[in-house]
Amino acid sequence: MSTLTAVSASHRPHRRTHQVLSSPWATAGAIIIAVVWTLPTFGLFLSSFRPADDITTSGWWTFFAHPQVTLSNYAQTLDFTSGISVIKALLNSITITLPAAIIPIVLGLLAAYALAWIDFKGRNILFIAIFALQIVPLQMLLVPLLKLYTGGVSVGGLHLFPGFAANSLSNGFAQVWITHTMSALPLAIFMLHNSLAAIPTSVMEAAQIDGAGHGQVFFRVALPLATPTIASYAIFQFLWVWNDLLVATIFTSGQNAPITKMLSDLSGVYGQQWYLLTAGTFLAIIVPLIVFFALQRFFVRGLLAGSTKG
Repeated sequence: MSTLTAVSASHRPHRRTHQVLSSPWATAGAIIIAVVWTLPTFGLFLSSFRPADDITTSGWWTFFAHPQVTLSNYAQTLDFTSGISVIKALLNSITITLPAAIIPIVLGLLAAYALAWIDFKGRNILFIAIFALQIVPLQMLLVPLLKLYTGGVSVGGLHLFPGFAANSLSNGFAQVWITHTMSALPLAIFMLHNSLAAIPTSVMEAAQIDGAGHGQVFFRVALPLATPTIASYAIFQFLWVWNDLLVATIFTSGQNAPITKMLSDLSGVYGQQWYLLTAGTFLAIIVPLIVFFALQRFFVRGLLAGSTKG
């Protein structure tokens, strides 16, 4: 009886938390936050269909008093060229974002599994060092990476990575992929490590007793159980890379420019066509919205992965 009483007592805080979070007041608060969060996007959507004169002279909420709809903003945006077209810039963003999201996940999974389930000397120190790298800002990487990409690195008279020097920064997307991968790996390893480390030891031991090696355990046990965290991190990384302007400005140019760099030119030299940003920005967020809604069912599960053990 004492054991049952202890178990029941341990579940009481969870029940109280569930009751608080599922109360009518909590539901109302969540709805209000969702509406406030969504309102700017809704206003952007309406503004993208309003005439230019209306956009520049009144707020989007006046649409309901004097509704006027036009596709002129989208037509001008799609016809706009600044070295490349908007469609080409969108394709460039997809070309940049997909590898820059997939590569950190692949490398992060391998490193996270090793740190979580392979016992080797210095494992904990290495994990702490990787975790600490999250505080290094991306801006600190730019100058060393520029030197690496344009001229290679010399260590003790040995010239490393000379191939980078033969390629100009506008010849491909490799520099952007490498830069985003390097900046993303610490967080990827941390999140995926927490998810993999939360797998019950009995499950991993049972697989090993059945004769499975690390490769089989990784693909058949760890990978399926880490799917929510993988999807959650994929959303974060995809949105981060898609919305990035800093790396795109430094490491892309000409026909390789993404949509974020294109939007900076859309409003004109002196901002005289800023109303076109309503259509251009909405075109730019369509793909991230599709990705988010496709993976959102894993989002909360992924964020909570590793919060409990067993």
